Amino acid sequence: MSAVTVPDIPVALSTSSAYPENCAAAFSLAERLGYDAVEVMVWTDPVTQEAGALKALTEHHGIPVVSIHAPTLLISQRVWGTDPWDKVDRSLALAAEVGAETVVVHPPFRWQREYAAGFVDGVALRENDTGLRIAVENMYPWRARTTRRSRPIEAYLPHWDPVPHPFDHVTLDLSHASTAHSDVMDMADQLGHRLTHVHLADGSGSVFDEHLVPGRGNQPCGAFLELLVESGYAGAVVAEVNTRKLDPERRELDLAEALAFARLHLDPVLEVSP
Repeated sequence: MSAVTVPDIPVALSTSSAYPENCAAAFSLAERLGYDAVEVMVWTDPVTQEAGALKALTEHHGIPVVSIHAPTLLISQRVWGTDPWDKVDRSLALAAEVGAETVVVHPPFRWQREYAAGFVDGVALRENDTGLRIAVENMYPWRARTTRRSRPIEAYLPHWDPVPHPFDHVTLDLSHASTAHSDVMDMADQLGHRLTHVHLADGSGSVFDEHLVPGRGNQPCGAFLELLVESGYAGAVVAEVNTRKLDPERRELDLAEALAFARLHLDPVLEVSP
């Protein structure tokens, strides 16, 4: 007699994976390639900021929004103004309107001292008030090149690694882990149930955040996905792959490969019993 355990782990496409194409193009790609959902990176593209437009895309393509990525990146510092808590609050409101349960945020930058000082408590308070998950993403130390070596710069507060801090929900990004030279398997083990969101990409350990197609770097992407299945992970896996220098045909092939990789390693686990 056989028992098949099917992991309920949706594989989503980040709209950032379609850049420089827009949000609407990302939804079209997700539907055409067979992704389960989309993560919306809030960006200068007005569609990413407007619930009505996003709901129209979900209805047209039959693709739900699983998460909203708040505009807390260095290059999106002026999207929705410069007040970091306002960015988080507007992202939460947008998530609620489109039916997403998770908002992804980066740790505060070191120069955002007031925001950083209240970050842990502010995240917990907003989760309690909204019932949504704020999944704090792992980052990496910046490195300044000197004549002799690459010197790390601590750019984030309380730290670029959220694992040892008291966040209830964490996003684990495998490309960021590669740049930080972190062990993703150990991070997942330490996080346990606090690991609630995953950005799937690969890296070679470069000082640059590469976001390679999984399987093209040296991260244990396959083993990590299999660990998610074995551990009963209940979140989403979001393909966040850098395709910005590719033509549309090559971009589609890379995103199809990323999805195939995820499907392969999130396959049902077959247990055979007498």
